[in-house]
Amino acid sequence: MACDISLGRLEPCKTSVGGLKAVYIINEGDATGVTYDATDTDAVTAIAGTPTGYKYDLKGNSSFEQTINSSRENGTTFFTQTLNLTLKGITTKDLKQIKLLAYGRPQVIVEDNNGKFYYAGLKNGMEVTGGSIVTGAAMGDLSGFTLTIVGEEPVPANVILTSLTTAGVTIVTGV
Repeated sequence: MACDISLGRLEPCKTSVGGLKAVYIINEGDATGVTYDATDTDAVTAIAGTPTGYKYDLKGNSSFEQTINSSRENGTTFFTQTLNLTLKGITTKDLKQIKLLAYGRPQVIVEDNNGKFYYAGLKNGMEVTGGSIVTGAAMGDLSGFTLTIVGEEPVPANVILTSLTTAGVTIVTGV
């Protein structure tokens, strides 16, 4: 049967850390396809089209979670990819970019603190479903943005096996 598992799993060493380092936003339609690894068909080695990844550096308080949604009654399974971002500081340029992000359906590459890249929203894109622009009340409070970006995909976010530039993504950083 095609859905039978083929490997077990050993207890891994305690070498992983949590958290996100950065996200790379790719505008809808800029990436036109992917090339999967020949031996691991769930991993990506190249991204076709003219994808530009707009890099957002992160430090603490951001997370990426994938929820498995499976129904025996309906015979369906899909994965909800949820990215919670906390972006410090508010500028006029930031306000415009966050507004445009909320209007669009981008793909998002998530870089974790272990150096792994996850390609979220590959087929259906992702959407900002909520968030806030907050100035805080006390001196130590957040002045910035909180965003929830969600996508629903038929498979979990693919791991990208190469660097983003090797995979074909042009990286644009902030000023």
